[in-house]
Amino acid sequence: MLSPEILQKLADVVGQPFIFTDQETRNHYGHDETEDYVFPPNVVLKPANAQEISEILKIANEYKIPTTPIGARTGLSGGALSIYEGIGLSMERLDKILEIDEQNLQVTVEPAVINQILREAVSEKGLFYPVDPSSMGSCWIGGNIAENAGGARAVKYGTTKDYVLNLEVVLPNGNVIWTGANTLKNSTGYNLTQLMVGSEGTLGVITKAVLKLLPKNAHNLLMLVPFYNAAHACEAVSAIFRAGIVPSALEFMERDAIDWTLQYVEGISVTIKPEHQAHLLIEVDGNYPDVLMLEAEKILSVVEQFEIDEVLFADTEDQKNALWKLRRSVAEAVKSNSVYKEEDTVVPRYMLPELLSGIKKIGAKYGFKSVCYGHAGDGNLHVNIIKGDMTDDHWQTQVPIGIREIFELTVSLKGTLSGEHGIGFVQKNYMDVAFSKSHLELMESIKRVFDHNNILNPGKIFPDGL
Repeated sequence: MLSPEILQKLADVVGQPFIFTDQETRNHYGHDETEDYVFPPNVVLKPANAQEISEILKIANEYKIPTTPIGARTGLSGGALSIYEGIGLSMERLDKILEIDEQNLQVTVEPAVINQILREAVSEKGLFYPVDPSSMGSCWIGGNIAENAGGARAVKYGTTKDYVLNLEVVLPNGNVIWTGANTLKNSTGYNLTQLMVGSEGTLGVITKAVLKLLPKNAHNLLMLVPFYNAAHACEAVSAIFRAGIVPSALEFMERDAIDWTLQYVEGISVTIKPEHQAHLLIEVDGNYPDVLMLEAEKILSVVEQFEIDEVLFADTEDQKNALWKLRRSVAEAVKSNSVYKEEDTVVPRYMLPELLSGIKKIGAKYGFKSVCYGHAGDGNLHVNIIKGDMTDDHWQTQVPIGIREIFELTVSLKGTLSGEHGIGFVQKNYMDVAFSKSHLELMESIKRVFDHNNILNPGKIFPDGL
């Protein structure tokens, strides 16, 4: 528990209406979307700006109080969990789009801006922010940056890291810095901007971000391709790229993922035959409809080599929205059915068939069912391991061994542990699968340089609990 004196100092910084110690509020900010974990902080603070955050971190640093930045709590790796209690630093009041620079194709935002709100705001000006996580309707830009979020269109446009030009960051000692410059090129010293991207709130608290934008494409085509064999669907992914086509999205859903989602979400009408084992959702975009039609025809000629059924082309915006709703609702549908663990594997896309096959074999070995889907175009496969009627003992002892084997398989296929969810709390004990002792010691030394007293989001990323 924090002393009354410390609580008063914190209240003096944020104001009494923005400090909370009641159990209900603490519990609310003590969980995200990671399984069923709840780690309430001792106190929840809602600062209004970088200066208040600076003063909070100075106090936390002086008294060595664990401090966890808390965003929209849509994460799946436990990155926002206050596992050592202390201060829960909610960023929700920093929620403004500060400037849309139409001349330079840039936007400056605070961290609590919702991804979809940003996308819609720049779209009204004929601009495009491509990063589109499945939770884009609720996740925040600050969390996207902290986890280097991806999404369906990463296959063509890249992930969050490809759009961050400059960041205002409060360091653990309370100092406030800008990490870079608002330029497209920058070879001036160490790249602190990219060091912060994906650092999961362990090196600093992001209070402003300058993001790159693109001109908005005028047209897109979307198709849903049913496969009789899930491995063939994975094989088709690489074949599409080898044919010279780069889709704007290429999503994989195995049979159970679609079945569960159709039961969970109303208003989606898609005919799934019993013999369909997987689907690819494929989008191409651009400014010239004739070119897109030629690309769609080329894709069709490729996937026809892999035993497919009739392809569904989305003819209207309503049909496109329904298909995207189907894909983006998979995680919610799985969660509504059972407690589950979601692993975020990623491999070179040509290795996807081996990864999918290996995951199913490991599941059979350790007695668990998995539902797989994800961003197949960039080799990112989400593996939802279902608890169902499994005993708690089996869930807690055997499943983690199976997960380690999944990660070992992933690394053996030249992949790694996470493509977009981050490591956080739940994957940290598997980091030795991907990294040597020297690798981990180097990362830990970087953490100590930024955060000598280890107050900022401690207990994340590193197996030894740093």
